[in-house]
Amino acid sequence: MNWLANTVLVLHALLVLFIVGGLVAIWLGAWLKRGWVRNRVFRIVHLAAIGVVALLAILEIPCPLTVLEDWLRTGSASSQGFIQRWVSSWLYYDFPGWVFAAAYVMFLLVVAITWFRVPPRS
Repeated sequence: MNWLANTVLVLHALLVLFIVGGLVAIWLGAWLKRGWVRNRVFRIVHLAAIGVVALLAILEIPCPLTVLEDWLRTGSASSQGFIQRWVSSWLYYDFPGWVFAAAYVMFLLVVAITWFRVPPRS
């Protein structure tokens, strides 16, 4: 099951990359006058993704991807592999939950402001 846990870990990292990188891409694309940054489906999915993350953090509900990965690793006797070690060090930090909740809500506010400053097509 370690390979499946590693797959969940990589998918989790890709979701983080989509949320953070998506915001950077929107602003950069707007500055370069690229039309794709105003794609309504992309923007709704992006806003919804960070909205779900922020809501889970506010309600102190553990991330389902983290819970699933931990469950898949339960009973695994193998040591951390390359993927797990690399992605875990990039993805997980040991801070109190309120720090993450505040950061996610602030990021959500930036994404919401971006929605109005660089609006999607109707």
